[in-house]
Amino acid sequence: MKHHVSVQLMTLGLAAALPFTVQASSHREAPYIAGLPRVDGTDFYMFRSYENARDGYVTLIANYVPLQDAYGGPNYFEMDATAAYDIHIDNSGDSVEDLTFRFRFTNAIQDIALTVGTSPNDQTVAVPLKTTAPGGIGPGILDRTGLNVYETYTVEVIRGNRRTAGQRVTNADGGATPNVFVKPVDNVGNKSIPDYDAYADSHVYNVAIPGCANGKMFVGQRKESFSVNLGEVFDLINTNPVGPPNGEQNILADKNITSLILEVPTSCLTAGSDPVIGGWTTASVPQARILSPRPRFANGRSTAAFQGGSLVQVSRLGSPLVNEVVIGLRDKDRFNASAPAQDPQFLKYVTNPTLPELIEALFSGSGVQAPNGPRNDLVAVFLTGIEGVTKSANFSAPGEMLRLNTVIPVAASNAQNNLGVLGGDNAGFPNGRRPGDDVVDIELRAVMGVLCTLNVPATYGCVPADAPSGSLPYTDGATVSAADFDTSFPYLRTPLPGSPTN
Repeated sequence: MKHHVSVQLMTLGLAAALPFTVQASSHREAPYIAGLPRVDGTDFYMFRSYENARDGYVTLIANYVPLQDAYGGPNYFEMDATAAYDIHIDNSGDSVEDLTFRFRFTNAIQDIALTVGTSPNDQTVAVPLKTTAPGGIGPGILDRTGLNVYETYTVEVIRGNRRTAGQRVTNADGGATPNVFVKPVDNVGNKSIPDYDAYADSHVYNVAIPGCANGKMFVGQRKESFSVNLGEVFDLINTNPVGPPNGEQNILADKNITSLILEVPTSCLTAGSDPVIGGWTTASVPQARILSPRPRFANGRSTAAFQGGSLVQVSRLGSPLVNEVVIGLRDKDRFNASAPAQDPQFLKYVTNPTLPELIEALFSGSGVQAPNGPRNDLVAVFLTGIEGVTKSANFSAPGEMLRLNTVIPVAASNAQNNLGVLGGDNAGFPNGRRPGDDVVDIELRAVMGVLCTLNVPATYGCVPADAPSGSLPYTDGATVSAADFDTSFPYLRTPLPGSPTN
């Protein structure tokens, strides 16, 4: 799911709403994207790498394809071969991309067949499954005798406008096709893939990034990294919002996700002397689709639809939970079709958010009160950056995105506080986002006014009296921390197997 209780849109004047050919959203949080799970972005992470001796790098993680049941065969969870999956970086403070990493996928069917019947009446018949021969997959990339469908991908680095041509990322270790990478098949089960850890590890690449030093890359299925008490939160917060932070179930604990993970030298992402970068991820699909009444199979592909036309953005994610619980239902598709520079059109959702009013109404009589508006504290955190922390020295335009100050010291895994900046750990959210940051609790507290309780009106535009219940420890009850993740690249853990026994 997409995860945001944040905000966007600044007071620097409203931008005119632009017409969109197609509008959509993310992590089942908007009407249109709910029908396009392959291009539904669910989480975006951006943090200084905390693996030992890698603090000169920034790790970027974009998760797609929500709510994957590990047993979801026979097709499992391929990426959309017609889509463009982008990670954007703004390093000039104008809410426009300066650098884009574009991922494109290709799906190939090996068309494994068996001879069935007794000669001379036998027939060669295609098998219905993605995996066939036990033990025929892994641990190496080319160990795929029993794999009926495999995915490859390319990555392009685009500088400036994302609609311009870019240069291919290549395998720094060489190979027959150094600019084409293999994505591991999903974790079907232990009989099909006896050692999934080793198999997935063989798909971690050392990559040469055009115009930069080398980095690392992994694209494939991972265990779901988001933690939330999902059902009760969306059942009108059917839980105690100030109860214990670990008193409820993380309902996503039995799900997987598909991750696009890049580790990039920090110097590749920043510009000049400004250490602050902004980041977000988008997915775009062709404008037109025509369904075929008679799907055909040829050249390793089955064609059920013909797609063409220019790419149209249908998913967008920067800070977590923005579109999910901040943007009004009527505008969710529009938000995910827009760019950060266009966010002033959504201004009222940030300066006058409805979520605090709903929480107050649901828990009236318990001391819970919505903060006074307008909410300039939320504008600072999510639209402009915080002065002296995540605000670009060259800031010129507001926009909702994740912001990271790349000179704030890294916190090792065992030293991280899952409340990030609120817990005294300035290396965490909202200064970027690490997998172990409990962004649901952080954003619940932010939306209920915790920043006003700091009594810094010059920065946040509010004082303690503006947030009478802002100091309460709001929580969804489903906690997460750095201990739930690995301490080295790619950080997110091995996906759950569809079949747990041999």
